Amino acid sequence: MISNPYQNLYIYYVSGKFRPSRDFNPDHYIGTWEDGDVSFLFFTRPNPALVEKAISELPGLSLIDHYHMTYDQWQGGEIVPCDIGPFTIAPPWHAPPDGNAAATILLDPGVVFGTGTHPTTRDCLEALQMAFEDGQIQTALDLGTGTGLLALAAARLGCPRVLATDLTLLAARTAQRNVRLNGLTNRILVAQGDAEKFIDFTSDLVVSNIHYDVMKTLVRSKGFLNKKRFILSGLMRKEAARVESVLRGLPVKILRCWDQDGIWVTFYGATT
Repeated sequence: MISNPYQNLYIYYVSGKFRPSRDFNPDHYIGTWEDGDVSFLFFTRPNPALVEKAISELPGLSLIDHYHMTYDQWQGGEIVPCDIGPFTIAPPWHAPPDGNAAATILLDPGVVFGTGTHPTTRDCLEALQMAFEDGQIQTALDLGTGTGLLALAAARLGCPRVLATDLTLLAARTAQRNVRLNGLTNRILVAQGDAEKFIDFTSDLVVSNIHYDVMKTLVRSKGFLNKKRFILSGLMRKEAARVESVLRGLPVKILRCWDQDGIWVTFYGATT
């Protein structure tokens, strides 16, 4: 069993978009998460001198603050194996020794959120099971893939071709690492880019656990109606009501709706 490589996190909060040259790749650098006009740089060891030198070479950037926390603090708790439906989801440092390979998903989340514990993720996994029980799904599109968990689940359920996308490069790289970790590179392709640019891709199923600002565009796009099945999640109550209103005006049928205490809502449906 391998050990958790993320025992401690050293995070540097930088104004501007941190886009260093390709040769910036120290062995203790996890990656950068961009959020608007700021960036968060993640390391497993402290290195303020390296960070200050790197940002001094990029115009318009400055160091705002820095933090040190344990990996469990960042993720909101220890990452341990969990059973969700037919799946056992486990980090590689807690891989089940004799588990069923078809039902086991190895997930190294790095610093990206999406380990399977969030209610929307669990509901999406249940909806995925229903989609594959309802009919043969040959192609799937996972928009806003994060760690790649839902794409991995679709492949484990038998989908031969899955396209997983995320706007954030760090998330796309994390998802790609998890695809390799599970030996599913022949089934899952990971791409980085806007969800709106991929919704028109042909697929039997679209899964999107994503922000409402993106979702409201996806459900109004022409490509949305070209899918046989859809799973939409990541929506809070008022946002879900707006999405449902749009769906009611489309040639689709909502087959199941999950409502987690009036907070998180997930839709599973089909085009008609």
